[in-house]
Amino acid sequence: MTSDASQTLQYVSSQLPSLRLEESDLQQNPQFSKLLVEVCQHVDPSGGSASLSRELEEARRELRLQRKVWLRSEVIHRLVQEMLLDLHVRKQEGTLSEEESKFQAVLQRCVSVSDCSCLLTSQGASPFYPMSLLGLEKQNLLELLPPEMDVLWMRGRLQKQLEDALRKKCFTFLSFHQPETDAEGDVLRTGKALRLVSTLEDEKRRLHSEREKQEETAALLGKQQETYPQVVLRCLLLLRQAASELRLLVQSDTDRSNTEYLETKCNALLLKFRMEELQVLTDTYTPEKVEVHRQIRETLERAVRTEEREVSASREILSSYKILGPEFEELVREYTRLRQDIENDRSVLQEISKTLP
Repeated sequence: MTSDASQTLQYVSSQLPSLRLEESDLQQNPQFSKLLVEVCQHVDPSGGSASLSRELEEARRELRLQRKVWLRSEVIHRLVQEMLLDLHVRKQEGTLSEEESKFQAVLQRCVSVSDCSCLLTSQGASPFYPMSLLGLEKQNLLELLPPEMDVLWMRGRLQKQLEDALRKKCFTFLSFHQPETDAEGDVLRTGKALRLVSTLEDEKRRLHSEREKQEETAALLGKQQETYPQVVLRCLLLLRQAASELRLLVQSDTDRSNTEYLETKCNALLLKFRMEELQVLTDTYTPEKVEVHRQIRETLERAVRTEEREVSASREILSSYKILGPEFEELVREYTRLRQDIENDRSVLQEISKTLP
């Protein structure tokens, strides 16, 4: 079933490229697939009727043929007009020979008769103009033609001049299309000029093919631009879901690793603080300073021991004094008071001695 749907999709896409279908659409609607196959047999890739398309192609072919005939006559007519204009300019300049003057006169009369005949024919074919305008008929115009011998002589000369003018035009177009041919010979340039039409047609077909490829690429790009955002959004949802699941699975390991990291970092900081402390102590207390402090400590310890011995002896003396009773305490207070008075008197005498000359 999948293979049949794929083949049907390829056939329908080749016959109707503007129709956008998916293989799932054909699988879900088999009758619609049959209808599309039947329709493709009666329509062209543009969606129009096949018979109408054939008639339209035939009309286009006939139009191209008539256009080619008209263009051929139009090119010759314009070349003749340019030739007459050039002869007229040369006649005004006085550089025209007798033979060229005759050629100009005969050619001018033939061209005028031909233009009037065409104008008379076009007026007669239109319902807005009478057939015999001003009472003129085509036979009346033909009577104005030059003698037949002059016309035959003019045609022979005109054919060669037209060939030369066409050759110059072709060389001009060739120089515009292929400037590198200007340095080549006339024979080689003539051959390339004859192939210029086919070359231009090949380039036109190639450009048309490139334009079709560009349109197909643009259509494919538009389809991909519609599809890719949906795929990207789906991928983002899957990635978000996978990331959430993975995060839940590894969260405990991550927390444990973070805890171990923080513990290790704290220990490292404590060790660093201890090292800085030891470094400060090392810088502060050099061996000489430690030795001096040791001597000072020994001296202080000796002084403390001496003071302790003196305190102990004083306490023994005080204990022996306490045995004497309250009378001794009264003597001690009296002694202390007398010593205080003596000290005060001494201070006063020192002050008085400082004021004496």
